[in-house]
Amino acid sequence: MRIDTTRLGLWLAGASAAAVLVAAAPASAVTSNGVPDAGAHPYVGAMLAGADDPYTRCSGTLLSPTVFLTAAHCIDDLPTEGRTRAYVTFDEHYVRGRSILHAGTMHEDPGYATGNGHDAHDIAVIVLDTPVAAAGYGRLPTAGSLDTLAAQGGLNTARFDVVGYGTQEAARGPGGHTFPGGDSRMRASAEFNALNPYWVRLSQNQHTGDGGGCYGDSGGPNFFDGTDLLAGTTITGDGPCYATNVIYRLDTDSARAFLAAFVPLP
Repeated sequence: MRIDTTRLGLWLAGASAAAVLVAAAPASAVTSNGVPDAGAHPYVGAMLAGADDPYTRCSGTLLSPTVFLTAAHCIDDLPTEGRTRAYVTFDEHYVRGRSILHAGTMHEDPGYATGNGHDAHDIAVIVLDTPVAAAGYGRLPTAGSLDTLAAQGGLNTARFDVVGYGTQEAARGPGGHTFPGGDSRMRASAEFNALNPYWVRLSQNQHTGDGGGCYGDSGGPNFFDGTDLLAGTTITGDGPCYATNVIYRLDTDSARAFLAAFVPLP
C-alpha cells in the first residue's frame, strides 16, 4: 500500500489481525494517546535521508555511541537513489536547518525482503561517523526472552513504551484522512496483544487507554514498560493508526545474528 504524500512515503501494511505483513517503507508514530517524551528517552532519535530534508523519515534507538538501530525498509530504497549515507538527530523537535545532525553509513540486513510475513529481516543500523555521548543507550534483550516471558505468563499483562517521531493517528476531514504532527519525539503506552516467532502485536486502541505507532515511527523502539530494555522495533500497523502496532522482535536468532556484527549481545 502506498500513501501518496512526501511526508509519509512508503509504508509496511498489516492486512488484518491474523494477517501476514506485506509491503514496505517508512511506516508506523507514537501519538495515538501519546504525550511529548520530555527527555525520557534521549537515546531515541529520528532518521533523515539527507542533511536538508524537510521531514524526518523514520525513528530509531542509539545502542552504543556509534550504532543507531532502525528498520531496513526505512533505508532500502536509498542506495537506488545513489545514497549510502543517512543522518540522525536526537533533538526532541526536528527543525530543518537548525537541528543537530549526525552523519553515518547505512547497513541493512541482507535478508530483508518485503512481503515476507514469516521473517522479513526488517532491521538495519546506521553507523555514525562520530560517537554520540547520550545519557544512556537502549539495551537489547537476551535470546528468546519474549518466549520465556510468554511461557511464564509474564506477557499477559505486559505493557510497552512506544517512542518515535511519527505523525498522529488519522484525523477525519472533508477530504479524507489527514495525519497531523510529526518530527517531535513522543511516547505512548501499549498493551500486549499477541506473540509469534518474529513479531509482537500491541494494542494501541485509545478507547482502552492504549497508544502506539503511526507514520514515521518505523524503526523506533518498543521498550518494556518503564525501562530502557528493547522488545522490538515498530514496523507496521493499521492504516489509520487506530488499533495495532506490530513490532519486529529483537530477541530472535535472526535479529541477533545481524546485530552481532555491530554491538555486543547480552
